[in-house]
Amino acid sequence: MNNYRILVVDDEEDLCEILKFNLENEGYEVDTANSAEEALKLDISSYNLLLLDVMMGEISGFKMANIIKKDNKTTHVPIIFITAKDTENDTVTGFNLGADDYISKPFSLREVIARVKAVIRRTNKNDTEKKVEQLSYKTLTLDIIKKKISIDDAEVTLTKKEFEILLLLLQNKGRVFSREDILARVWSDEVYVLDRTIDVNITRLRKKIGAYGKCVVTRLGYGYCFETE
Repeated sequence: MNNYRILVVDDEEDLCEILKFNLENEGYEVDTANSAEEALKLDISSYNLLLLDVMMGEISGFKMANIIKKDNKTTHVPIIFITAKDTENDTVTGFNLGADDYISKPFSLREVIARVKAVIRRTNKNDTEKKVEQLSYKTLTLDIIKKKISIDDAEVTLTKKEFEILLLLLQNKGRVFSREDILARVWSDEVYVLDRTIDVNITRLRKKIGAYGKCVVTRLGYGYCFETE
């Protein structure tokens, strides 16, 4: 079972119940609403995905999506539109509103489940990546996006390989990586690299990161790790 929550919003009660039953069989927690008005009374930000019908009452699916995407608390919630309308203009409108996918009625339940899984997998991955933009240990900070490191707010210049070695070790504090592991991960695109190359880069890295150099520990006969105090 997973902890992903889905809200199905459609004015066809039977369709809501069918989707709820089948998605719950896949391990999702599913709530339903039969109008946008009803749905907007719920805590939209608590859901991992909305399955949203376009053709509803006073507040259409498009209007509801517009409300959600303008609210900072809910703008991150992925939306899959479900609709009987299948024109290019409607599809474009949906995607312009920030939809993550678009399913036309009639549809197969297998298709819906496959698209739900794909959107949740993609958006969950993106959320994770966004959260991990920096790694730090005490005053040593490694910026994964900008490919920079700093110590006490002063930038330290590393080569690409030195940066990648430090990133690998800092991401896996306490884990020992053999020379073969480091070669495979950092020099994966190189045809032939000597083991000695690892030692040379480690030595230079230690010097450049000053007092933190002692954290890059050699485990004789095994490899290297980043050891915290």
